[in-house]
Amino acid sequence: MKRDDPTIATTMDAIPARRRFLKQSAGVALVLGVQASGLVAAAPDAASAGGTGNAEFAPNAFIRIGQDGRVTLVSKQPEIGQGIKTSLPMVIAEELEVDWKDVRIVQGDLNPIYGSQGAGGSTSTPTNYEPFHKLGATARAMLVEAAARTWQVPAAECRAEHGQVVHDASGRKLGYGALVKVAATLPVPDAATVQLKDPSTYRLLGTRVGGVDNGLVVAGKPLFGIDTQLPGMLYATYVKCPTLGGRPVGANLDTIKAMPGVKDAFVIEGTDNLNGLRPGVAIVANSTWNAFRARKQLQVQWDEGDGAQHSWAGFMAQAQAASKQPGAAILRKDGDVESALAGAARTVEAAYTYPFISHASMEPQNCTAWFKPADNSVELWAPTQNPGAGQALVASTFNIPKEKILLHITRSGGGFGRRLSSDFIVEAVAIAQKVKAPVKLTWMREDDLQQDHFRAGGFHFLRGGVDAQGKLLAWHDHFVTFANRVERKAQDGSSEGSVLQPGSGASLSGDEFPGRWLQNCLLEQTPIECRIPMGPWRAPGSNVFAWVFHSFIDELAHAGGRDPVEFRLEMLGDKDSVPGTGERGVPYNVARMRGVLKAVAEKSGWGQKKFTRGQGAGVAFHFSHRGYVAEVAEVTVTRDGRLSVDRVVVVSDIGAQIVNLSGAENQVQGAVIDGLSTLMYPVLDVEHGRIVQTNFHEYPLLRMPDTPPRIEAHFLKTDYPVTGLGEPVFPPLAPAVCNAIFAATGKRVRELPLSKADLSWS
Repeated sequence: MKRDDPTIATTMDAIPARRRFLKQSAGVALVLGVQASGLVAAAPDAASAGGTGNAEFAPNAFIRIGQDGRVTLVSKQPEIGQGIKTSLPMVIAEELEVDWKDVRIVQGDLNPIYGSQGAGGSTSTPTNYEPFHKLGATARAMLVEAAARTWQVPAAECRAEHGQVVHDASGRKLGYGALVKVAATLPVPDAATVQLKDPSTYRLLGTRVGGVDNGLVVAGKPLFGIDTQLPGMLYATYVKCPTLGGRPVGANLDTIKAMPGVKDAFVIEGTDNLNGLRPGVAIVANSTWNAFRARKQLQVQWDEGDGAQHSWAGFMAQAQAASKQPGAAILRKDGDVESALAGAARTVEAAYTYPFISHASMEPQNCTAWFKPADNSVELWAPTQNPGAGQALVASTFNIPKEKILLHITRSGGGFGRRLSSDFIVEAVAIAQKVKAPVKLTWMREDDLQQDHFRAGGFHFLRGGVDAQGKLLAWHDHFVTFANRVERKAQDGSSEGSVLQPGSGASLSGDEFPGRWLQNCLLEQTPIECRIPMGPWRAPGSNVFAWVFHSFIDELAHAGGRDPVEFRLEMLGDKDSVPGTGERGVPYNVARMRGVLKAVAEKSGWGQKKFTRGQGAGVAFHFSHRGYVAEVAEVTVTRDGRLSVDRVVVVSDIGAQIVNLSGAENQVQGAVIDGLSTLMYPVLDVEHGRIVQTNFHEYPLLRMPDTPPRIEAHFLKTDYPVTGLGEPVFPPLAPAVCNAIFAATGKRVRELPLSKADLSWS
């Protein structure tokens, strides 16, 4: 590709480009941004900024149009591979009426003017979609008004297209660059009064647009946090106790300091926060290689603490014991489950189990930190999904004011929720404070697997019953989960004791399907205390709850002699919506779920195929992260138990508009492949409080030959707000595949990963 290819030029020299954009563009420019209030506002032009002849742009700016007509847009959300750096600027470009080839994108640093800058929960698109439309439309309205004043004609007679304003009556045209001086003097209209484009006139949204970084990624250009280079930079590794929750009490630091290239080695006391700065030993060197080489010679004496008693076998024994007792908390209790089960024509009991797993993102955790003691400030370069939380953790850990923490958001080599945590950021700051030089901390792959903030394991003990017609009568789930003990603080900062807090995604809601649909439903939860750090993992909670519940629903459908699709439609019922209940209650649009379920049955040809023994189809749906998704999987299982997933059909209700069709398809395909990989292989064994697996040779992921040859993505456009896709598509995949395995072999899968199961049949 050529250097001037717009898909490459958008992000070349990313950090200098950001600074140029914010500080030193020559000439007058029109700059618009979204204030913290969500309103559109204009940044000062050159004259009002001090009359230097060069524009001084406030960092709240999203849109800049230079006198040369060049349009530069800021992408404020972290790019972790989900395509948001492309899709959100597309929304502005659509309303602004500029050609995509003429747009440049720069990554915004962390700044409160931008509003929320997190990338998690599939929230980036739904929370920014409407404000970004207004940004583009406001700029377009001001440019049209500028042209009308220049020509002394009514603005209603003018229209914008392809980066210019046209007056049809006279045939006159003016490019945006020629209108900048006049437009910059105009008052900003009230965003509520700005006319948005009719969706039927969209030229860009809904089309396939390649990622703005694609060319750079393929060419191996420096985009990621791990690529950061600064003059005089040092390189660090950080070693934490293999027993989770332990701390160092001694180490051969003098030996390490004497090794080639090593600049320093020291103990960091850390904090008691399992998800923050944990105690460890830092090694700082003149290269990452020398730091890693010295690490191999490091000998540490550890205080392993209570975590040394942890083992997966022990956890299983605790879960079994807990299942025979009432739950520690009742999340939902409707009707009389025991009476309903006693009167059921058929009952089913099952126990479902899933392990702790790692995020295993391709780019290991890393952060570059530059602490400046003169003013107690720090500058950071981090591949983070949650820069605001990272800044807050640095501020609270080191008592540095937030305004003195500058965080540059780099591209991330995968996130999946791992980079919503900020432990690697505070580790880098702690090291930089000690050596007083720019330091890049890089985790080893072993750190990533063994010191992760893991997806929690869990145990579900289920009972259900159906009547003589196969209708579901009762549902009971006793969920045994994992929790960390955390200190509870009063408003004045004093301690109010400690509580057990389930890990992210490790707490069940009383509203979880089918909780609100049944007259007889009991949902209970019991926590197992542990010292294992846990964190959000792609579609937290839903990524395992969907597998458990829709696998058990399939068991009940089979017990009742019912077709799995018909059984689910009957469970959903005729209501169009079900209100949320309790603290975590979220309204459930039943009509949308019925829509995707019926559509996936139609698109997959459900019930129309005759499968031979060893082949079968399974179905599942799930609501999570505002998304309604249903999936059908078709599988083949050989007699000796080898599984191939032949086809996956996905129907997603994405609301009123697909932003980037290429990105949407990519998200669906990626979620299916990631979901299948997670179903098949990952497991972390816990022995003596330590994670056994060390690297990918012990923690395999799905390889290309094993991916489904057919992944069909279908989108239902409905009259609802736009949703995200990265997480809602993930949860239904595992139960759809496991239900298909049962249809093919008659064997139920009740323990993950699937690689543990014997699928052979005769």
